[in-house]
Amino acid sequence: MAAGLLAHEVADLCLGKPPLKSLSISATVADALTALKASDENWISVWSCDHHSNKNSFNVNEDCVCIGKICMVDIICYLCEEENLCCPSLALQSPVSALLSKVPCLVRHVEPSSSIVEAIDLIIQGAQNLVVPIKSRITGSSRRKLLQKSTSVTPTIHNGREFCWLTQEDVIRFLLNSIGLFSPIAALSIERLGIISSEFMAVTYHSRASSAIGAIAQALSDQTSVAVVDDDGFLIGEISPFTLACCDESVAAAITTLSASDLMAYIDCGGPPEDIVRLVIARLKERDLQGMLDEFMIDSSNISSNSSSSSDEEFSSSTTTLSRLGRLNRSSSYSARMMRRAEAIVCHPGSSLVAVMIQALAHRVNFVWVIEEDGSVVGIVTFSDILGVFREHLDSMV
Repeated sequence: MAAGLLAHEVADLCLGKPPLKSLSISATVADALTALKASDENWISVWSCDHHSNKNSFNVNEDCVCIGKICMVDIICYLCEEENLCCPSLALQSPVSALLSKVPCLVRHVEPSSSIVEAIDLIIQGAQNLVVPIKSRITGSSRRKLLQKSTSVTPTIHNGREFCWLTQEDVIRFLLNSIGLFSPIAALSIERLGIISSEFMAVTYHSRASSAIGAIAQALSDQTSVAVVDDDGFLIGEISPFTLACCDESVAAAITTLSASDLMAYIDCGGPPEDIVRLVIARLKERDLQGMLDEFMIDSSNISSNSSSSSDEEFSSSTTTLSRLGRLNRSSSYSARMMRRAEAIVCHPGSSLVAVMIQALAHRVNFVWVIEEDGSVVGIVTFSDILGVFREHLDSMV
């Protein structure tokens, strides 16, 4: 049975995977924003290749390669940078390369014949997504038409092939389906296995949300989250890139003006409360960030924090607009885009490995916070840590 598991190839995990949506490295941040809003996925792949070099041919540059990926969180953090606060519309015209992570090898190309063990090794080394060629569903004539019509948001055809990508979640789900082969480690506690990391990012609930921008960007790179704790170190919630990825760019205004605790309420899946929206508008006005007001809050120029009853209707209209902007309105499946609340997903040091895996997969996250019974934070367990345990066990199975 172990030999059967080890015989599986990466291609086996690609069955039914949709082809990648892609963006050219020559695109702008605004192009990326448009592509993300039109997509049913949280991520868009970025490719370095030129689909315009020969419009009369469908043979593309053989050096075409995926060099990274971007999501809404990248755009939000970029708009929150000090030099972009006053004029977000200008920032949106920047090249998409400004959004790419400086961390190397987050995206790796692999062949379909690569083994599952090779895939696990790449993830342990830091890869978040594995780019795998798949059999194209597009005919030669259709491909030619797509390339002739291509814009900055290019077709998903590169080197004459389509691609999909595999995530850490895909590999964990595959291993869970064969969990009986990993007895007894699957039933051992995460504490006994030594995979609870005490290194994690955290902010206090009353601190400025803008002070967490660097931590949010790091959490996105690590596929973790930012813990929100009280003064005694007890976990009260989180600022999760997974949740922010389901929002839109207007959340940059909330991060710029709110505290960490207010931001959690703002990004809650119920939509931002009106009093917090009013606070965001008032503080943007105080800081003279008219660019953000113009970009994100339509018809809000006459609204003040002490609005009279005659302007309540104006405020209500603006609030409705902002609430709608705060969440992406996409027609996609619940399983593909599950939007969580700001409450953190937690377990305890005595939780078993398999229980933590199931918990993380059920909530579509790559990590679980570990807390004591009193709510104090012990650390965090990630998919990468879990895969390290399985990798050691696979060596013993050979």
